[in-house]
Amino acid sequence: MSINIKSPEVKIRENRLGSITGFSGSASELCEMSKGKRLCDRKHSFSQCLGCSSGQALCQLVMIQDAVVINHAPLGCSADFSDFNFTNRVGQRKRNFKPKNARLLSTNLDEKDTIYGGGEKLKATINEAFERFNPKAIFITASCASGIIGDDIDTIAQEAEKKLKIPIVYIPCEGFKSKIWTTGFDAAYHGIIRKIVKPPVKKRKDLINVINFWGSDIFTGLFGKIGLKPNYIVPFSTIDQLQKISEAAATVQICPTLGTYLAAALEQEYGVPEVKAPPAYGIKGTDEWFRELGRITDKETEVEELLKSEKERIYPELEKLRKKLKGKRAYVTAGAAHGHSLIALLEDLGLEVVGASIFHHDPCYDNRSESGKSLDHAVNTYGDIKNFSVCDKQAYELVNSLNRLKPDIFIARHGGMSIWGAKLGIPTFLMGDEHFGLGYQGLINYGNKVLDVLETPEFVKNISAHAKFPYTDWWFKQRPDTFLKEGK
Repeated sequence: MSINIKSPEVKIRENRLGSITGFSGSASELCEMSKGKRLCDRKHSFSQCLGCSSGQALCQLVMIQDAVVINHAPLGCSADFSDFNFTNRVGQRKRNFKPKNARLLSTNLDEKDTIYGGGEKLKATINEAFERFNPKAIFITASCASGIIGDDIDTIAQEAEKKLKIPIVYIPCEGFKSKIWTTGFDAAYHGIIRKIVKPPVKKRKDLINVINFWGSDIFTGLFGKIGLKPNYIVPFSTIDQLQKISEAAATVQICPTLGTYLAAALEQEYGVPEVKAPPAYGIKGTDEWFRELGRITDKETEVEELLKSEKERIYPELEKLRKKLKGKRAYVTAGAAHGHSLIALLEDLGLEVVGASIFHHDPCYDNRSESGKSLDHAVNTYGDIKNFSVCDKQAYELVNSLNRLKPDIFIARHGGMSIWGAKLGIPTFLMGDEHFGLGYQGLINYGNKVLDVLETPEFVKNISAHAKFPYTDWWFKQRPDTFLKEGK
């Protein structure tokens, strides 16, 4: 592990971790190929849609409550600003904050700027952001357009920082740089660790960094039982909080796909140990996650008492759910590590996961530890998944697989993907709150949700009866990996 925080740019995941976006086979094959640098990316000869790393950087940075984000881009790149604002407000309500709009600005690059440069527009937008919002920091996200024309964003940011006396952080997250959309998370966190986080003044033995998306607050209660306090990062934190995350006793992450870079950087630069264990979904994952946290914080006894009491509390209802769900077949689509966590969760409930479409695959994480690999954990604990594909949100592959396997239920993590299950008449639900399924209570939450969906199939059957697909019968007769080239 070697993270260079002196460089303004983060190494992309393809080069840093060997991440891929194309695979079709079984989950066990993918785990085996990930060892010893034997993993080859299979390119898509046809691509329907892709995620953008710029969007992933934005979606985290906009939720820093006293900062402003400037997207140095054409206005078209602002199309998802409303989504970020909606997510920001919903997340604030979940955490009992007063909802406020996200502070987002665009430099609105046009054709003239692509010829003569957009530097002056960026300078003017920085001044506008400072005068309008009086922020504690300003983040500037790059775009394909600003990257192609070669605007020197970092120099402009440094000059403005000297003038305005607040951190002004360049985030190089141009969409064309990486096919792995989660490189955008890394770019945002790289800027935070490079320009915002300060060396610790005093270490806090009870404070635990929790790298998460925007889920509800479940850790105040859980950690409180073992004498610890959660410090949620990055969503809904302030610049002052982020400056002090180096003082925490440990860092945990809800999803290694999201937090792999920041957690490793905090350990490397400031000695904040990362909890290297499978995510806390399902019985075994939750056991290992909490026990590793207990070991790092000298709370082994308290953790064992917590695990015992939580299991005793949920086991009677869990057994009832398992009897009702036994034999049901499920299909999952989600981002990498969170998708693996959902597989573990569903298998622990007694469902058979017959397939998964995962958006990308990281053969390792930045800590290079074997103990926290989420897919290896799912396969080793619950068994293989025969129909396992890695496809960067290619809906045509997902639809083909769903049509072939016809699961009893389809679980999607991201909007835009769940509709395909409904069109096929498959009971489907979209889960946005990543904390809904976490821990022992998460098993009960998910089990009841799956039962509710399975018991009301009329809705999706009505949709299916009137749905029209953009895909022909020819495509449904092909293999899902028809447009995947062989890896070299």
